[in-house]
Amino acid sequence: MDDLKELLARVRRIEITASRLVNEQLSGRYHSVFKGRGMSFDEVRPYAPGDEVRLIDWNVTARTGEPFIKRFVEERELTVLILADASLSMDFGLSMARWRGLRAEEVVEDTKRRLAAQIAAAVALAAQMNNDRVGLVVFGARVQKFIPPRKGRQHCLRIIREVLAMEAPSAPSDLAAALAFAGRVMRRRTAVFIVSDFEVPDFEPALRVAARRHDLHAFFVRDPYEDAPVPGGIRVFEDAETGEVCIRRLGTKDADTYARATAEAMAGVEQVLKRHRVPFARFYTDRPYDRPLAGHFARLKGKAL
Repeated sequence: MDDLKELLARVRRIEITASRLVNEQLSGRYHSVFKGRGMSFDEVRPYAPGDEVRLIDWNVTARTGEPFIKRFVEERELTVLILADASLSMDFGLSMARWRGLRAEEVVEDTKRRLAAQIAAAVALAAQMNNDRVGLVVFGARVQKFIPPRKGRQHCLRIIREVLAMEAPSAPSDLAAALAFAGRVMRRRTAVFIVSDFEVPDFEPALRVAARRHDLHAFFVRDPYEDAPVPGGIRVFEDAETGEVCIRRLGTKDADTYARATAEAMAGVEQVLKRHRVPFARFYTDRPYDRPLAGHFARLKGKAL
């Protein structure tokens, strides 16, 4: 019961913070980026001087003997899908920790999972304010949960709650499987937001297919100690075959080696995203998430999707 109360309290805190961000910074930028998903037929009406000849409905014109044109309206409604990484590495968050002898109870509360929930909340609430539908895919080694896109505040709160409560699998996350799943369930063009630390196996073939059908956005959720570990700091390691997890301190050589390997891996992911023109933003557990999120939409504002 206490765990449930704490979870609901966190959901409420995240909603309040994200709502303020959406109201003050995101709503207009979100609308500008995603305005006009295409044009849909509305009605036919008599031709008037100045109308474009290419819009004449020749079938109706032939039947009536008078020129009529087709009238189209802009499709405003958008469908948003959030892909949330539930991997064990998303529980990492040590930038503000106070470690004493590596006791588990000293681990910081500001994990990548919490940051992912905040980002998901802001995206979901921005969609809600624009009367768009939003859904969620929680993925690990497989798709763990799918919440179909819907509208409404309670639906947004459920998405926040599910991201906070998602269970970490022992095996690495399979982003390729999550993208393939999204392609199967989302028939119409969708804005897909990938919220992950991108410590995942090769996903480029699946990304290539998804990027042709949907508007993809990649949000890196990282901790600064992952990208630049300090000697004497700690790191969580996972055996790829057994799933066994251990925590160890890094020596100077280990820290340098790990930093180089991480930089190469993240640079590789960024190159994959750039090849397929997927815009991305970086978020860190020791910094407010509002600036990179608002900046992401600001950069896209001039090239509405």
